[in-house]
Amino acid sequence: MPEHGSPTVRRRRLGQELRRLRERADLTGDQVAVRLGWSAAKISRIETARTSPRTSDVEALLLIYMVDSRQRQELLALHRDATRKGWWEDYRDSLPKEYTTFLGLEAEATAARDWEPQVVPGLFQTEAYVRAMMESGQRSTLEAPGGVRSRIEVRMARQQAVLRTDSPLAISAVLEESVLLRRFGDHEVMREQLRRLIEVSELPNVELRILPLDADHPINTGAFCHLKVPEFHDVVYLEALLGGRLVEDEAIVYRYEVAFDYLETKALDVDDSRRFLEKTVRHWR
Repeated sequence: MPEHGSPTVRRRRLGQELRRLRERADLTGDQVAVRLGWSAAKISRIETARTSPRTSDVEALLLIYMVDSRQRQELLALHRDATRKGWWEDYRDSLPKEYTTFLGLEAEATAARDWEPQVVPGLFQTEAYVRAMMESGQRSTLEAPGGVRSRIEVRMARQQAVLRTDSPLAISAVLEESVLLRRFGDHEVMREQLRRLIEVSELPNVELRILPLDADHPINTGAFCHLKVPEFHDVVYLEALLGGRLVEDEAIVYRYEVAFDYLETKALDVDDSRRFLEKTVRHWR
């Protein structure tokens, strides 16, 4: 079972704390770099979590910042956690950088809010549905067959890490009705997929709602996922054809949060949504 927790988030926390300590010491990045014989770019990469520092690097910085013994031990422990390997690291070479960052944040999130107007959310997809969807995308984007296999493996590993764990992520999802009617694979693939949605809708950590096509559509946007990450800050991941974009600006993230709140008010409630799914299964006979 994949271990819960995210070195991505801890690396960012470490960088933020090192920056705070540098500023408290009234030092610039250039000044610290000169004292250590490093480049200023190295200081910046550590503080922005674009690189993972060695233990000796962290110890050198803490010595300059005159950190007491207790805080030194806390930050070195955070550094050890930040160097752990996340489950997604095995697939890093086959995934867009922004998506691997998203997976790292998701691993430490306590809640996710997912709006999907086109396809079944990745956490709820069956393997057959994923394969049919990926093969369709392969034809349109000329992706190599090996890439399709790897992305299917990632999708299944992500479900294992997020849903099949002792502390599963709390998920609220709103799906547009068209998702249930858009065919990937044959009718059997679609029947199996809708039955999977019914199953996950009964999980205690999942709230699944359907937005009917004849309902008021309050927003005009593509898919997005809003993550709540404790002791960090909320983020939004925007889906795209060849990757995605991570949004961290607090004002923009808040607007997505409000948009999702409104979507929930226009969608069916969870019980009516489950009945809607059961009825739609018959569409794929």
